[in-house]
Amino acid sequence: MSRQMPVASPAEVRAAAMRDLAADRWAVVRLVLVNGLAAGAGLIGPLLLGRIIDTIQAGSGNVLSAVDRLAFGALEFTVVQMVLSWWALKIGYRFGERTAARVRERFLLRTLALPPRVADHLPAGDLIARGSTDASLVALTLRSAVPEVLVAVVHALFLVVAVLVLDPRLGLCGLVCLIGVGAAVRWYMRRARPVYLAVAATGAEVAGVVASNAKGARTIELLALEDRRTEVSEAAIAESRSARLGALWLRTVLFPWAEIALSLPVVGVLLVGFALYTKDLVSLGVVITATVYLRQLVGPLDTLMLWIEQLQGAGASYARVEGLADVPAAESAAPVAENIGDRIRVENAHYSYTGARDVLRGIDLVVQPGERLAIVGTSGAGKSTLARLLAGLDRPHTGSVTIGGTAVVDLPPDELREHVVLITQDHHVFHDTLRDNLLIAKPTATDEDLYAALSVVGADWLHDLTDGLDTELELDDASAQQLSLARVVLADPHTLILDEATALLDPRTARQTEQSLAAVLEGRTVIAIAHRLQTAHDADRIAVMDAGRLVELGTHEDLVTANGPYGRLWRTWHAQ
Repeated sequence: MSRQMPVASPAEVRAAAMRDLAADRWAVVRLVLVNGLAAGAGLIGPLLLGRIIDTIQAGSGNVLSAVDRLAFGALEFTVVQMVLSWWALKIGYRFGERTAARVRERFLLRTLALPPRVADHLPAGDLIARGSTDASLVALTLRSAVPEVLVAVVHALFLVVAVLVLDPRLGLCGLVCLIGVGAAVRWYMRRARPVYLAVAATGAEVAGVVASNAKGARTIELLALEDRRTEVSEAAIAESRSARLGALWLRTVLFPWAEIALSLPVVGVLLVGFALYTKDLVSLGVVITATVYLRQLVGPLDTLMLWIEQLQGAGASYARVEGLADVPAAESAAPVAENIGDRIRVENAHYSYTGARDVLRGIDLVVQPGERLAIVGTSGAGKSTLARLLAGLDRPHTGSVTIGGTAVVDLPPDELREHVVLITQDHHVFHDTLRDNLLIAKPTATDEDLYAALSVVGADWLHDLTDGLDTELELDDASAQQLSLARVVLADPHTLILDEATALLDPRTARQTEQSLAAVLEGRTVIAIAHRLQTAHDADRIAVMDAGRLVELGTHEDLVTANGPYGRLWRTWHAQ
């Protein structure tokens, strides 16, 4: 059953951010150093401007020559500041690209490392949203916001220190007037995290609803569920809209408040500076320089205010991306003997998806090595659930499922796939060449191996591909299923579980494919779950499921003779 995925705590997000910074620490050092040089160069211009005013006011000596030298110096340092700022942004953007790549790769590796029985119970829409929308927002922020914010922070710190050094009274006046900005940011920050987490979560819910509607489109149409699914979609969209309006309300309060507060330091310093100047406590040049510094401070602070929303949204997305690390993993695998054998045993297995009602009840079954076992039953009888337990995708709540005495779910993934492979109706074709789609099952396979595997499953469409194994694939369902079966041939497990794996093939092609697989898997264990009773007819034994119980077990002849549930199914199907 799907459950909500965890979100990383602020402490975990800070720790992850520190690790990302440490991974590229020299770029961070260069970024801060060049920013500091750029900010320092930017302080010289206003300082020289103040000197120009004091020189003109004094009116002694060669005023024009002195003013020209000071003006030329201000111009030089302005150009230096522009070059250093450009260099700092270049360093920052490159740092952001590398860090964004690490975040994406880390998320992908964590996703691929999830055990199938854990991944299957995660909400698909949420997982997709975290890997796409959230990861993209984090990447955008790392590329753009982080460099610009670092530049703005360093520049602002240098300006504040410069004003305090220039004249502590004017500096303190400017800082006091900045209290309004601090109050606005504090008000926003205390409310922003839950709001932006809600925006991301409701967006993921919309993605999940869209994905489920698309996947179940045929079922929705057949069962006339259009109105119900429309209501579900509209409800998800309404929740997403409400969350986004909440974030918009925060911005409508923050930005006007901050805009007014940002103008107060300049006004305050001009008023206080005028009072000090009239009492000859400070020169006019110092007042002008302090005013220019504080006016320049508006630029970096304005940058911070503009990016603060992006940072809050990215922070929430970062918490969601990093939250994948907190997904409870499956139980640690116990030590496994090197040769555990191939016998599969199910003893008194019970299983429930919700914990409220068992869908499997007291299953006892032994599958001998090399045996071909067919599991049949009506829809909802528990066939696919039993297949998941046999494949190690789920653990029975009570009882056990073992291979050679070792619990199937305790086998490490790589070793498990050497013993058991489950093939269902669901299959995936990567947007890649036919060769690469096959090599994921056996990377060391030669072209001859690939052609042989496709031939075994009757993939006649291979001859129609213009570029052969190098063709970019676009397959229909039946061809995609044959590709999936070819991967099984290459993987070469000792036990193969077919959960209606040939359901999408026409009866003739399905029969040919099953015969081909039977020839290739001679001496291996094959467990086939299908509605086509012809598959059961060819099996060594047949297990009949009904309402979560194993009600019959035997050969085809014995079960037909017994005239039980299987016998009645066979006679009905054979008559048709």
